[in-house]
Amino acid sequence: MLNFVTTNPGKVREATAYLDDEVVQFDFDYPEVQADDLGTVAAHGARAAYRAADGPVIVDDAGLFIDAFDGFPGPYSSYVEDRVGIERVWRLTEPEDDHGAAFKTVIAYCDGEEFAATPEPIDREERRGQDLAADDRGGATTDEQVAGGEDALPVKLFEGRVPGDIVAPRGDGGFGYDPIFEHGGTTFAEMSTDEKNAVSHRGRALAKFAEWHAGR
Repeated sequence: MLNFVTTNPGKVREATAYLDDEVVQFDFDYPEVQADDLGTVAAHGARAAYRAADGPVIVDDAGLFIDAFDGFPGPYSSYVEDRVGIERVWRLTEPEDDHGAAFKTVIAYCDGEEFAATPEPIDREERRGQDLAADDRGGATTDEQVAGGEDALPVKLFEGRVPGDIVAPRGDGGFGYDPIFEHGGTTFAEMSTDEKNAVSHRGRALAKFAEWHAGR
């Protein structure tokens, strides 16, 4: 059984389409660290959730990365949406020459065990509620960061990405930035749930995770 840490039952339904194991919703309010990458946030949540669930967990973190703004808002997407709003994000992007963007999701998995080497990164840094300072991170990958002690829990990370463009808001469906994110000529807010799930960043991350998990 896999515990999907989320308050959104729709995410659990999406996960069951990729995973043979029973996926159950685990409602756990873990503290989110402030960090410049999704993997750091998701890994911290997965460790905290594993200790609370005492069983395998998956945690996801997602964000909108706008090319013209060097990937901002990224991990801060929810905060920017709440404080600025999606129409202002569009108006800020509109004058730029480059409207390219991407939605990204990182799935973090923790079961308390070590992982065999695969192309997907492993986060081994136990941050204890604090993000690494920029000088400490340097150019390190998640495999190269210094382990956070003997009790640090390794977390396996799987990223999904869908490219697109920032456009004027269109469509009545979806949520968040969906009305201003266009993929293949259609905004996410103009797609049905099935159409969106077929190309979604979360779905792509789940597919990678499911393939790896089935081979364990």
